[in-house]
Amino acid sequence: MFLPKTDVKHDPVRRWHRPDRQFFANGACHILAYAFLERHPDLGFRARWIKPAKGQVGNHIYVTDQHNAFDYHGLTTESALLALMFRRARRFFPGWQASLVDLPIDVLISESRSREIDGLWLREPHQFLHNALPRARRFLDRDGDIPHRLKARRLA
Repeated sequence: MFLPKTDVKHDPVRRWHRPDRQFFANGACHILAYAFLERHPDLGFRARWIKPAKGQVGNHIYVTDQHNAFDYHGLTTESALLALMFRRARRFFPGWQASLVDLPIDVLISESRSREIDGLWLREPHQFLHNALPRARRFLDRDGDIPHRLKARRLA
């Protein structure tokens, strides 16, 4: 969970010009998840939504293969990502709770499809100041060879 000091989500220019990690942490995580799944369809990952309990805030979408996870932090374990998310959320919102919901890939880039899922409402890549999908792909380029890193983890 990333909470900016000022509300930039409603200002397309300020939102777009944030550093990549902040951009993908706060409002475009689903675009990064889609880009990952698009690039690595054979790794066994799927999108997962951290859905806050009713009346609470703090959505986040990442990809996982049940053990490994990827989001704006890069490659980590799912247990580490969830521990960090819950710890941060509870620091700001004591008693914060959430459930995990697996999402079909097409929901990640379709506002209308996302709205079919209770509590979810995602922007499409072109609904940002500029198309966010190329930015997500460039972010992945900088994160290195994911298949090789996953193979090395399994051998360790």
